Amino acid sequence: MDRYERILALHRSLKGARLPVPLQRLMDELGCSRATLYRDIAFLRDALGAPLESTDGEASFRYLEKEAERFELPGLWLSSDELHALTAAQQLLDRTGPGILSAAIAPLKGRIDSLLQQHAGGKRWPIERVRVIGSGTRRVDEAAFRMVAGAVLERRRLRFEYLARSTNTRTQRNVSPQRLTHYRDNWYLDAYDHEREALRSFSVDRIAHARIDEATAIDHPDAELDAHLASSYGIFSGAPKAWATIRFSAKAARWVADEHWHSKQEGRLLSDGRYELRVPYSNARELLMDVLRYGPDAEVIEPTPLREQLRTLLQLTAAAYDG
Repeated sequence: MDRYERILALHRSLKGARLPVPLQRLMDELGCSRATLYRDIAFLRDALGAPLESTDGEASFRYLEKEAERFELPGLWLSSDELHALTAAQQLLDRTGPGILSAAIAPLKGRIDSLLQQHAGGKRWPIERVRVIGSGTRRVDEAAFRMVAGAVLERRRLRFEYLARSTNTRTQRNVSPQRLTHYRDNWYLDAYDHEREALRSFSVDRIAHARIDEATAIDHPDAELDAHLASSYGIFSGAPKAWATIRFSAKAARWVADEHWHSKQEGRLLSDGRYELRVPYSNARELLMDVLRYGPDAEVIEPTPLREQLRTLLQLTAAAYDG
């Protein structure tokens, strides 16, 4: 642990302690000698202005009770682990551009680069060795995203033109934004549609000509939003119509047993090594797409209509390859 990290660890230990921290405990936590610890304590107190005092003849240390909550280290202090996480976060920021928020995050990206260089002593960090790969990411207009995000955070109504994929028709919408949701590498706006008097989810990449209204958005309770927008499988809204039971082969079970499909999922390992998963759904489309990923290693057991729907999809798929 270098001096930078020792100072940070010392600060966090003292700030989080309700009672004076013994000298020996601090030495053990920081992995340093008594002399090194005293030098770090002096630097923390004299150079950084920490409200630090000793007790029991310097056998233990603490922050002054009235000052502890207000004092923070000047600037931005991060440990190696936190900087490593920041490296991964930098890749996430890179993945959002070009396009969504690329201009807005440019200063932040520059600040992250500077922090990494400072901590590496001027050496170059091999950022390219941290990869974040998107799948099925759709391009979002930066101006539209900013308008949508602004309406969500400012709690204002939003008007926009929406091109629905299901019907390929354009409609004008007047909504009270509720939540901005990032799901499977794409962004969705959960909102109350005033003309339709119902909660709806909109794919942000299909929103155009968005503008924020002066009117205050109508808020819906979190429980109501969860019941309508998060109780069924996938991005489709509405209360669950049924529970699907899917049985996976013993081979696929090694993956599926560790996967999160839904917040209310129920799963169990069978005696023969197979895995049985139960999830609620309202619209079967996304659920069937995910089941099809496992091919012959997945079988829909019930309900019967869902099983028959999957059978039809498989027959149509096979027919496309005839001849």
